[in-house]
Amino acid sequence: MTKCTTIALLSGGIDSATAAAIAKKNGDKVIGLSFNYGQRHLRELKAACDIAAYLRLSEHQIININLAAWGGSSLTDSQYSLPTQGVIEGVIPNTYVPGRNTVFIAIGLSLAEARGASQLVLGINAMDYSGYPDCRPDYLDAYQSLANLSSKSSREGHGIKLLAPLLHWEKVHIVQEALKLGIPIEKTWSCYNGQEKACGICDSCRIRDAALKKAGRGDLCSDKQT
Repeated sequence: MTKCTTIALLSGGIDSATAAAIAKKNGDKVIGLSFNYGQRHLRELKAACDIAAYLRLSEHQIININLAAWGGSSLTDSQYSLPTQGVIEGVIPNTYVPGRNTVFIAIGLSLAEARGASQLVLGINAMDYSGYPDCRPDYLDAYQSLANLSSKSSREGHGIKLLAPLLHWEKVHIVQEALKLGIPIEKTWSCYNGQEKACGICDSCRIRDAALKKAGRGDLCSDKQT
């Protein structure tokens, strides 16, 4: 029996796939929402489509919104070099895309209200290496307060809840949960380079590969991807 309708922001990576799968496991009707925002790693949208099909989501929307028009990030502007030096404590890397999650969540809330969904599930993770300002607990709390005030459904007592089940999980824990849920990790995509094969050297690949090795699945690392 379906518990509720949930909108899942689906990037194509392990985190968002795991968050969506958790909602499915809970018995929710899940609608996927992905974005073509001008990212150089457009390959992730194919992964999002593959994951949506694998999870048998009831619907999968892909929205075009060109954040690359003004750049400001190595993910949307090839003039910036992708970071490969690993974690630098206290430094937000140039892979941060200005306003990305704020825009994505706003659109997700719009879709949720239009579809009568009661939840929006996010794959954001505060324990990740990035330290992105829009992946932190205080950001999520503040956005929830805004969501409670910004819609007709909320004002009528049927507010949309922002869920981030992976917020405090270590990356290896996310990988372990993904494996437990049967997610085809080989179909997910994390690499920031805009190539058909994962580079294995960008920070995202390195974090992913380290977690896969800790989970005993080194066979799924970047150098094994096609």
